[in-house]
Amino acid sequence: MKMYKLLRVLSYLAWATLFSTPVLAKNSIEISKENIANLGVRLGKLESVEQIPVLSAPAKVVVPPTQEYVVSAAQFGVIEQLNAAVGDKVAKGQVLAQLNSPDLLTLQREYLKAVSALQLSSATFQRDKKLLEEGVIADRRWEETRIQQNSFASEVNEQRQLLEIAGMTSSEINSLAKTHRLTRQLNVRAPIAGVVMERLAVAGTRIDMMAPLYRIANLDQLWLEIAIPQERLTDIKTGDRVVIDNPKVSAKISLLGASVNPENQTILARAVVEKQAAEQLRPGQRLNTRIIKASDKAVFKVPNTAIAQNAGKAFIFIRQPQGFLVTAIIVVGKQEAESIISGELNGHEEIAVNGAVALKANWLGLGSEE
Repeated sequence: MKMYKLLRVLSYLAWATLFSTPVLAKNSIEISKENIANLGVRLGKLESVEQIPVLSAPAKVVVPPTQEYVVSAAQFGVIEQLNAAVGDKVAKGQVLAQLNSPDLLTLQREYLKAVSALQLSSATFQRDKKLLEEGVIADRRWEETRIQQNSFASEVNEQRQLLEIAGMTSSEINSLAKTHRLTRQLNVRAPIAGVVMERLAVAGTRIDMMAPLYRIANLDQLWLEIAIPQERLTDIKTGDRVVIDNPKVSAKISLLGASVNPENQTILARAVVEKQAAEQLRPGQRLNTRIIKASDKAVFKVPNTAIAQNAGKAFIFIRQPQGFLVTAIIVVGKQEAESIISGELNGHEEIAVNGAVALKANWLGLGSEE
């Protein structure tokens, strides 16, 4: 029985020795310079990087709400002409539409009536002022005249403001006061310089006061609305950079949403596109983005072909005079055909950027250099 147990122990040790990987026994590979080329190994340098790709996520280009304006008709009327189409760039103050508005005539008449009353009152005001200085009239009469003058001036200002609200410019109102020529035509102007995003009316239509005509937007600044899987939220913070490869655009995360979308379990992240890059995007676009963040430790970019996996760990092969040093690394990010790694590296190492599979086989004793 004792002999049987001894044979079992010896048999177990033999099998363990045969199948144990050299990872635990040695961390280097001895290989001649000639056989390095035969194995298809290509050497290269580590590339130092300062930022780590965190994840890729879809995004939608949107216009900030403060940059959008709805242009409305300030008066009831009929649309005679629309001067802008969707996609047109418009300047601030440009005439976008012309209305035929009977109500505008009423406002103009009231304004001219107030102006005439003020002119008559001004004559009385100047006369009584002179009489007061000569001591002809009492102070009480002068006070009544002054109050009446202020009342007529306030009425003119009020009627003028109503015309401005209706859409008339200061120059048009001044011309009306000089010529007393009334007009039904009301010009609707662009409140900002921007792009026509939507036309909301048709020429010939009778519209009510405040009926929308156009939606225009200033596209100098755009946002990216990014859907972040909720389980990755801890990897992201405000200030992280968002990159789009085609077109080449950069943005910065300014907001992480406070709620989760119940339909897809994602969280909204908002990134502000840099002003110069906004010209390359279009509102409504859906794009693939990469979120990257600054690294607080030394990290390096290597091709995926430089990394070998074994026992759940990642390794690279550093060139040594007699072969290669097998070095464990941590993959902290991936970017298409490249990986971002960290480890006990100084950045000056020469590594195998191609042929890691062959070196791994040699390292594990699955092949030889012959």
